[in-house]
Amino acid sequence: MTRPRIALLNAAHDGADTRRNFRRELDADLVEFHCPEGEVPEGFRYDGFVVTGSRASVYWEREWIGQLKAWVGDAIEAGLPALGVCYGHQLLADVMGGRVEAMDEYEIGYRTVEQDGQNRLLDGVDDDFTVFTTHSDRVVEAPPGATVFARNDYGIHGFRKDRVFAVQFHPEYDMETAASVTEGKDDQLSQERIQQVLDGIHADNYDAACEAKRLFDNFTAFVREVQADRTGGDSGTSAADD
Repeated sequence: MTRPRIALLNAAHDGADTRRNFRRELDADLVEFHCPEGEVPEGFRYDGFVVTGSRASVYWEREWIGQLKAWVGDAIEAGLPALGVCYGHQLLADVMGGRVEAMDEYEIGYRTVEQDGQNRLLDGVDDDFTVFTTHSDRVVEAPPGATVFARNDYGIHGFRKDRVFAVQFHPEYDMETAASVTEGKDDQLSQERIQQVLDGIHADNYDAACEAKRLFDNFTAFVREVQADRTGGDSGTSAADD
């Protein structure tokens, strides 16, 4: 079977780090679309799609956000497997009828998340695991019919509905990205808070957080299963029609 062909919906305004991180972690042929510039795929001839993080909020009135939501909704209806990360997690929840709200505080830095051990996206990951987080919005209600499989004291960190998986944390981050994102919060966080987070960005925490990167292989394995079902086990790319 050929490598999965996955649409990377890059929602980061400066997409270079996001592009590098997802290309490193996903064992797939990625076709990138820079969403803040109004780019979305023309059709649905992909084996799956990924929605990345962003400094935007899903409830902002922006043309590109509306375009992205419309495409994502149609892609889910077409049966494409999906993975949402941070902003992508929130956008998938919103599109499928969940609810996203602003938080009273920022969750940022290496944190512990608990999972129920029942979701294949986190196969091979400990029940309590370390991740890097950075967000000031959260999913307060998962979509109707979705299963929440990961949480911490800030709220929902993972849900699944049918072929859609979503996580609030950033499994794709390397230490460089974690540091640069943290330093970029100087208009929202105190220097003391920023320094506390930076002090926690070290090899031990990063090594612990690498466990969660297994979800990328788990997701692509799921995409391959759907790909095989669609093609009857033959090689080839997705069967979702334009």
